[in-house]
Amino acid sequence: MRYEQMEVWQRSKQLSAAVYRELKELRDFGFKDQITRSALSIPSNIAEGFERYSEREKFRFASIAKGSCGEFATQTLIGIEVGYIPEPVGQHWRSEAMVISRMLGSLLKALAARPRN
Repeated sequence: MRYEQMEVWQRSKQLSAAVYRELKELRDFGFKDQITRSALSIPSNIAEGFERYSEREKFRFASIAKGSCGEFATQTLIGIEVGYIPEPVGQHWRSEAMVISRMLGSLLKALAARPRN
């Protein structure tokens, strides 16, 4: 299966695009850079892993993507707290990040069950 066909990649790509759109006017460039990077890291690492040849590398990059979900969810909470992200938007992003994280957890379990090469 191509990564573009995977729901987890599609949802994480949509989330990343939403973050970029919502924060395009934010002037705190340090925060904006960090949160957009963590959001972008999720679909990017899924894609990179699935373009690799070995199951070990697929697992590694899916694991990195899962870690980026946690990073993004934390940054979203901070963004809400400091007033950069409207609470309803941020709560939606966190909810979506948690769904994506669970999907990645399931993907990691499936990859761990396969023979590694």
